[in-house]
Amino acid sequence: MNFRDAGLTLWLAVLTSAPALAHDTWLIPNRFAVPTESLVQLDLTSGMSFPALAAAIKPDRVDRAGCRLSAQRFAIADLSPEAKSLRLHASMPGLSIATCWVALKPRTIELTPRQVQEYLHEIGAADSVRQQWNKAAQPKRWREAYTKEAKTFLRVGAPRPDNSWAEPVGLALEIVPEKDPTTFHAGDTLPVRVLKTGKPLPMFPLGIVHEGKSRGLIRKTDSQGRVTFRLDRAGRWLLRGTELRSAPQADGDWESTFTTMTINVKSK
Repeated sequence: MNFRDAGLTLWLAVLTSAPALAHDTWLIPNRFAVPTESLVQLDLTSGMSFPALAAAIKPDRVDRAGCRLSAQRFAIADLSPEAKSLRLHASMPGLSIATCWVALKPRTIELTPRQVQEYLHEIGAADSVRQQWNKAAQPKRWREAYTKEAKTFLRVGAPRPDNSWAEPVGLALEIVPEKDPTTFHAGDTLPVRVLKTGKPLPMFPLGIVHEGKSRGLIRKTDSQGRVTFRLDRAGRWLLRGTELRSAPQADGDWESTFTTMTINVKSK
């Protein structure tokens, strides 16, 4: 089970009905390559089977949404609620690699001890977190304030050399590719950095899953926040990670930031 949920009710209901789930929130374009001057459609959704659209995010949950086309940044204001996603539209003038992102507002959730154990396992939580939870006084309580962020890329026209995709956009927890994310083919390796407030995050458990798969791979970043994955097949891939920390305060005993990134991998 993953903590990545579209809403408390749905998340808890599914949690009790299956032994292992993947409930992520991601942003994905309907096309990963478009002509210049195109109106691009992106879907923000939560689900258990990437990349299927499953549960819509309400517009009022969006804190900020935007794209960067080369050096130009612009907000996305066209948000349309659909049955299974929040649909975003953005115009793409020029020739470049577009980086698009969404950051959601914080929410709070409470979990039972059984749910906590499954949650910590699924996100690959640090031993220190597990130890702190195991030592918690009875009756145990888990109240968590969490935020979610999502990011994706698409190629607009036939862009000239442009490395803007390698620059962070300023998310609190951000996955940054170290190769052009629009040019991968099956068999390539994907190197990324994970940044927390702009600084490398070492020993962070980052997962990756191929479209249609319920289980993926988790690897920890090195001392510079870097990790590499092999993209062994074509199709869409989801990178995902959760940074969990103790934060005793009025709105929760724990805080977390969830982050995802989607890419498309071509055949050889």
